[in-house]
Amino acid sequence: MEIKELGKKDIPAIWNINQQGLPGTGEVTHEEVETLLEFASFSVGIFEHDELLGFVICMPPGTQYSSPNYCWFNDKYDSFVYVDRIAVSKQHRNKSIGTHLYDFVVEIAMNIGAPVVAEVSLKPPNPGSMRFHSRFQFEDVGVLHHGTKSVTMLMRPTDS
Repeated sequence: MEIKELGKKDIPAIWNINQQGLPGTGEVTHEEVETLLEFASFSVGIFEHDELLGFVICMPPGTQYSSPNYCWFNDKYDSFVYVDRIAVSKQHRNKSIGTHLYDFVVEIAMNIGAPVVAEVSLKPPNPGSMRFHSRFQFEDVGVLHHGTKSVTMLMRPTDS
């Protein structure tokens, strides 16, 4: 397995893995995946023999990305690495792929001295994601309600 930067050629595989993670990942079109990659400060995947097993897409502060969750962090913090989405294909879950991806994110964040921020769905609940984020020492920094959804806003401080 190796970590590689994601590009336009990976959009169909990213979309497919994202769909497997619904509702936790949030539904997107192929075009929206392309836009996410353009806004991203970095986006990487774990590949095995050119097959994408999982990915993470992260945003810097100050982009034009209009996600309410991203905007919440953007309005409150000057510096962060926002995990817009992380997903692992169904057939490759529980093999530490998500952990490897988050290790990569945390290392980048530590190198630039920024906290890692993310959100996890409260409504509908996503207890597996909450457990995953707690293993990485994320702390609850707020709750955001929008429409029929509610999310817990999480931050992993730079000193964690």
